[in-house]
Amino acid sequence: MVAVSANRLELLQIADAVAREKSIDRSIVIAAMEDAIAKAARSRYGQETDIHADINSKTGELRLARHLLVVDEVENTATEITLDGARRHNPAAQVGDTIADTLPPFDFGRIAAQSAKQVIVQKVREAERDRQYDEYKDRIGDVLNGLVKRVEYGNVVVDLGRGEGILRRDELLPRETVKTGDRIRAYIYDVRREPRGPQIFLSRTHPQFMAKLFAQEVPEIYDGIVEIKAVARDPGSRAKIAVISRDQSVDPVGACVGMRGSRVQAVVNELQGEKIDIIPWNPDIATFIVNALAPAEVVKVVLDEDRERIEVVVPDAQLSLAIGRRGQNVRLATQLTGWDIDIMTEQEESERRQKEFAERTKMFSEALDLDEMMGQLLTSEGFTSVEEIAYVPISELASIEGFDEDTAAELQSRALKHLAEVEEALDARRKELGVEDEVKTVPGVTSKMLVAFGENDIKTIEDLAGCATDDLVGWSERKDGETIRHAGALDGFEFSREDAEALIMQARVAAGWIEAEPEAEGEDTPAEDA
Repeated sequence: MVAVSANRLELLQIADAVAREKSIDRSIVIAAMEDAIAKAARSRYGQETDIHADINSKTGELRLARHLLVVDEVENTATEITLDGARRHNPAAQVGDTIADTLPPFDFGRIAAQSAKQVIVQKVREAERDRQYDEYKDRIGDVLNGLVKRVEYGNVVVDLGRGEGILRRDELLPRETVKTGDRIRAYIYDVRREPRGPQIFLSRTHPQFMAKLFAQEVPEIYDGIVEIKAVARDPGSRAKIAVISRDQSVDPVGACVGMRGSRVQAVVNELQGEKIDIIPWNPDIATFIVNALAPAEVVKVVLDEDRERIEVVVPDAQLSLAIGRRGQNVRLATQLTGWDIDIMTEQEESERRQKEFAERTKMFSEALDLDEMMGQLLTSEGFTSVEEIAYVPISELASIEGFDEDTAAELQSRALKHLAEVEEALDARRKELGVEDEVKTVPGVTSKMLVAFGENDIKTIEDLAGCATDDLVGWSERKDGETIRHAGALDGFEFSREDAEALIMQARVAAGWIEAEPEAEGEDTPAEDA
């Protein structure tokens, strides 16, 4: 450790060397040295003494000064001075001013030198941590090259040059072996400031790692001509990547594959042989899902946009290909598109349609007191409920082959009578369950819902207003690796979360908990002719 009486340029040389080695600002090192020298001086002059050290950053000259507060009556001679004493140093001194009393240079003792060294080391380490955090916090999402420094219990510490990153065991590719000294590429997915220093978290399994590798290999992606819209990975096994081109003359799939597969092969090699399906992205969700299920062929798709579910029909021989090994293909397609995908064969779809046809025929036959043939006729015409028959224009029923206006009128009469009987039964059940009449006044509430409310102990407007969305539509949770579904009061109804939120808000308005939002001026007003 350098004594205060050492060559003044030696202090600057030490500061320059430490700043270069640790890649931190020279002024931070000089400030750390000033703190260390001040601490060492306090060990000589007393710990209560307010000592400040100042090193000239150009000449290396060191000045030590004791700061004393000017007071009327001195209580602590180590930190205070009388006004008369202060005016001997500075004739203009006033009570409340601070006087700097210059101290002579001295040589550190062994203990003082060790203490000063610890201060410098600590300050430099803190500055180095701040520098690392500031440097890497804005690099989240980058792919970096590093050198494997050590492997601890399967976790890999990577030397990034100006910092260290941690590659946890679960962020490594399956069956990937890493040894000390290996060069490795990884994706920065998080940087955190922690007491022991910034933690730079790396990953080789993150979906965006593959996207960044493609950006490095495919100039069209780097230039923004081809865009990666979505990525789904089963790390080390298989992946799907959806791409689209902003230039009609550039084939996005061909650009990613490269000449004789050279570009995609470079990514595959980096990912230890992970198979990659490159899929053209399409704004039409049905087309996109058909593409995502490649290489399986799709015969038909049925969309349910409210629940973001899609039913996909494939040939019987293509079922295993569409599902993939252990459900991998359909799972990756689901991740890629964000839609739940149900896959069935043509035979399963045919059986289901036959079952639905039989159930609807039976429902019409029993509700409207018809023979089986007339029930089948109504079903084949596309009617799905008694309500449709009750409220459809008579002319539409009369246009069915074999029907006339009298038959249509009789059918509607029977349908209306059946609905009235059902409504009466539901109302009786609602009263039996103790659901108050006021709940019927909430907009959007039906008789079936009232019965469901009663069966779930929702009997007043206040009960309904106090519900959460999950109470009505249910919720799911993961437990021990399994998804457990908890039913809501309106399970079985075609009722979305948005519908449930709107219904609860209507109940709160009806209960007087909140005021109805005023309709915006001009809303739903037809535009005047120009």
